[in-house]
Amino acid sequence: MTDSQIVREIKDGNIELYAELIRRYEKKILMFILHMLRNSHVEALAEDLTQETFYKAFKNIHSFRDVEASFSTWLYTIARNTVLSELRKSKNTEVYLEDNYILPKESTDRLPEQEVLRFEREDLVRQAINNLPEKQRAAIILREYEQLDYKEIAILLNATVSSVKSLLFRARNSIKDQLEYYFDDKQIKAVK
Repeated sequence: MTDSQIVREIKDGNIELYAELIRRYEKKILMFILHMLRNSHVEALAEDLTQETFYKAFKNIHSFRDVEASFSTWLYTIARNTVLSELRKSKNTEVYLEDNYILPKESTDRLPEQEVLRFEREDLVRQAINNLPEKQRAAIILREYEQLDYKEIAILLNATVSSVKSLLFRARNSIKDQLEYYFDDKQIKAVK
């Protein structure tokens, strides 16, 4: 059953099917919210905001129209707005990529030195992303970590597809510029 079919069933009164939507998206939304938070009590707050996101979505499911956006895009929009609202309440409007973000598994056939270098590079990339302006940071997280397409990102950021492409271009260039010194130093040390 597709998301749209489930939503139609829920609108027709079969509210038990909402559990299926939660099952499909709970981990993705939780990870997305974790990316956006930077507080020291991230896990507890992220879980609460995930539950709040699903509550808001359920409460407003009758306003969802699948001709305008996919259910997942609509849900990510609710999650993003919930997080930004919470951050505004706490007087912190910055959105950061968390250190505890679960990165894709790589081969463990590496030497310890290679693992240390990989962790160092990941940390530098996180720092570079965290230094980006809020819209660029959100766009890069949604594209590279959440794997959303340009149209979905545009809906989430209330922007056009061309402005999303521009945000991503500027974000990638900024990250490249920020990390240039690291790779130049590594190349110089490798030559010596």
